[in-house]
Amino acid sequence: MAKQVPPKTVAHRLQNGEDVLILDVRENNEVEDGKIPGAKHIPIGHIALRQDELNKNETYVVVCQSGNRSKAACGILEALGYKVEDMVGGMNDWNGELDK
Repeated sequence: MAKQVPPKTVAHRLQNGEDVLILDVRENNEVEDGKIPGAKHIPIGHIALRQDELNKNETYVVVCQSGNRSKAACGILEALGYKVEDMVGGMNDWNGELDK
């Protein structure tokens, strides 16, 4: 099961200049409201089809709106051999910057 990380931890890592790879699995219309700067957007339903866009040597922080889909996406990605962390609370709990 994927390690769970709170949004504050993700924001702290980004502020410290750490190389954090964020994968946003929300739908297109949700991402229009803004996403974490630098986040890669692949809707959850497209993960298996677009997995070649991801690197199995990297760890991804998976994000959705509330935390439910990111948990499911982590399960899919782990089954495909990817290293992932689940950002609990999702964008509902994100207080950091947004790219629009």
